Amino acid sequence: MDAPFSRLPVRLLGIAAMLLSLTCVRAQNTGSPPAADTSAKIPQLIIVGDSTANSSGAVQGWGTPFAKYFDPAKIQVLNRARGGRSSKTFLLEGLWDNVVSEIQPGDIVLIQFGQNDGSPLNDTKARGSLPGLGDETKDVTLPNGIKQTVHTFGWYMRKYIADTQAKGAHPIVLTLTVRNIWPGNTGKVEHGPGNYSLWSAEVAKSQNVPLIDLTSLIARDYEKMGAKQVKTLFGADTTHTNPAGAEINASFVVAGLKALPGHPVDSYLSPKGKIVPAAPASAVIVPAAHSNARPAASAS
Repeated sequence: MDAPFSRLPVRLLGIAAMLLSLTCVRAQNTGSPPAADTSAKIPQLIIVGDSTANSSGAVQGWGTPFAKYFDPAKIQVLNRARGGRSSKTFLLEGLWDNVVSEIQPGDIVLIQFGQNDGSPLNDTKARGSLPGLGDETKDVTLPNGIKQTVHTFGWYMRKYIADTQAKGAHPIVLTLTVRNIWPGNTGKVEHGPGNYSLWSAEVAKSQNVPLIDLTSLIARDYEKMGAKQVKTLFGADTTHTNPAGAEINASFVVAGLKALPGHPVDSYLSPKGKIVPAAPASAVIVPAAHSNARPAASAS
């Protein structure tokens, strides 16, 4: 006896096979939806600066303990500060280009320079930038014969801000950490070096970006402690903190971030970060759009 389908025309058999295939595909498509794409990057909080933000060991920058104030499942803290750099050399050595390549839309970039900008313009390290905020330049020749065009501190800071914004990210300027220097017998700690914290505040205002007056926050705390206790927070010199001092400075950065309008980092904080009280409103400068919400600070 012939098989059941042996007498069907070949064309009908082909149609039956096609219908069976479509039925199988439909059955597969009615199952569970495809798994969600988990490859999307979480936001980044990026630090650029010098050794007062990034050093480890006996001396430690504030960026080292800073990451523990945030939930790594919600935001990635990238400490790209580099010891010994100024606003000029961080750019000229290509370190900033590396950071720009990492920046994603919506990231936050903390910008802090000035500790090394008062160095000579044309010695072997050539770290110095021109003082001030203008667009003037100076051509210099280094001991190795390399020629450089040096810009002002303000010019370099404006470039960092503009490049960050061009990537769709959010720049926040920080004034400097405080050195363990107590001029005279006034009980007041130095707010220097130089005018870099003041210039940082002026740049932030002119570019309409937030600023955290870290200098004032730390200085007030140091003056409450007194010189003897503050000395225990530093390493062998008056600039670089030990781990205990770095922890204090990191907590003030977090406090300043929590004082900004819109609370840009609050949803990313770890339990350790959540218990840090927000800084006073006077410790931050905010863009003009928020000027009615937070008064501007006077940087030292």
